[in-house]
Amino acid sequence: MVELPTNEVIMTTTDFTCKKDTEALKAIWETIDANSCPNDYNFHMHTICSDGQLKPEQVIDQALAIQLKGLAITDHHTVDGYYIAQNYLQSCQQTLPQIWTGVEITSILCDTEVHILGYGFNPEHPAIVPYLQGDQPTGKAAQAQAVISAIHQAEGLVVLAHPERYASPAEELVPRAVELGIDGVETYYAYKNPIPWQPSPRETVQVKALSDQYGLYNTCGTDSHGLSILQRV
Repeated sequence: MVELPTNEVIMTTTDFTCKKDTEALKAIWETIDANSCPNDYNFHMHTICSDGQLKPEQVIDQALAIQLKGLAITDHHTVDGYYIAQNYLQSCQQTLPQIWTGVEITSILCDTEVHILGYGFNPEHPAIVPYLQGDQPTGKAAQAQAVISAIHQAEGLVVLAHPERYASPAEELVPRAVELGIDGVETYYAYKNPIPWQPSPRETVQVKALSDQYGLYNTCGTDSHGLSILQRV
């Protein structure tokens, strides 16, 4: 069970490191376009630590093979894959790709189940730890406001995943998410999983218009669950 964190603020050395990480992320996200993913950046991937098929080490091997510049493993409600991948990348003595903490949290926004992505946060911060235990949050902890607040308290950035995949339209979800303090949207996403991967044109235009309207960051990712980080499955 996920318990809501207290409002107590605890600043650690890791928090200051996370601030540098998020500043780097912001700079990159300002340059993201339809051609950035999957060969330059990939900010949405899953491993066997949640519902993916690749080991974290295999994600890094594939990232190295295509010379990916930066990535985030966004397993559901856990950062176990991030730790494994980070340690493996260090053992390879490679400076690229850069890897950030990432997580995908199931949440409720406008009475709709959505997925919220967190990036660059301190995974040891008490506000985010309850969301990293492998379980989907319930009750008040599942509300988007609580999830967004927890990620921000942990010095992270918050992104609404694939805004055009939900029961409620993006035109309703994104403005409400903005009111709650969201930082960005997953603008470039392949909704019909074409081969090769490419962002869906119609949905991209719609989400990008909302992003521009509300001054949000744009992200991209394959949402890989299969044996290749270049595809969703």
